[in-house]
Amino acid sequence: MTHDARFADKVALITGGTSGMGLVVARRLLDEGASVVVTGRDRERLDAAAKELDAAGSGPAGSGSAGSDAGGRVLAVRGDAASLADLDALMEAVRERYGRLDAVFANAGIAAFGDMSETTEDEFDRLMDTNVKGVYFTIQKALPLLADDASIVINASWTSHRGLPNGSLYSATKAAVQSLARTLAAELGPRGVRVNSVSPGYIDTPMYRGAVPADAVAGIRAQVASGRIGTSEEVAGAVAFLASADAAYVNGQDLIVDGGLVAAVA
Repeated sequence: MTHDARFADKVALITGGTSGMGLVVARRLLDEGASVVVTGRDRERLDAAAKELDAAGSGPAGSGSAGSDAGGRVLAVRGDAASLADLDALMEAVRERYGRLDAVFANAGIAAFGDMSETTEDEFDRLMDTNVKGVYFTIQKALPLLADDASIVINASWTSHRGLPNGSLYSATKAAVQSLARTLAAELGPRGVRVNSVSPGYIDTPMYRGAVPADAVAGIRAQVASGRIGTSEEVAGAVAFLASADAAYVNGQDLIVDGGLVAAVA
């Protein structure tokens, strides 16, 4: 699929860009003309993502000091969003290669579900570190690189809009970053930087397939007004809109991409 070059000469950072929604968003922005920086913790998956994006971007292969370099419009940097040292290294790599950021998709996140009575402190810390601390400090570290008309999109979740049994911890992390988007919209607005979030519903990703038993899929689908599970491409369209100049007067908003899961009774 081809799209207008809304991101020509723009630089976009996608954390957690090695699979699922992150990888598809990176591919969408690349398709629309952006140079993309993707991150991930696993070297093998990061290299595979870089190879896929390189092929999509038709850039010359090579290697760089900052990480797996998949060509002039793709930079893949290994790192953990919950590590401030890794985030510092990431931003230095962006500074050396591109000198600025025009868009950030703070997407890196993990999921865990279970009865609240069984949640351990380690599990609590693990989710909070990645899903909240990681998003917060990704944005903080990116601030000096943001162009004056930059856009930040945070990946939240439908679970911050509707109660989900056994989802207390995960939902709390997503509610936190949705709130962060609103607060930062006010804080960064004077710079011209917009901050919004997307709240995907049930989306067919490796994380979804790993968390949802096969015998539960029909019941989940029945909850969705559209009658189906969403795709990463549909989320990518929403992210691309919010990150683009088409959404120049959209700020501090949460865009729910869920097929009607929250707003309609199937």
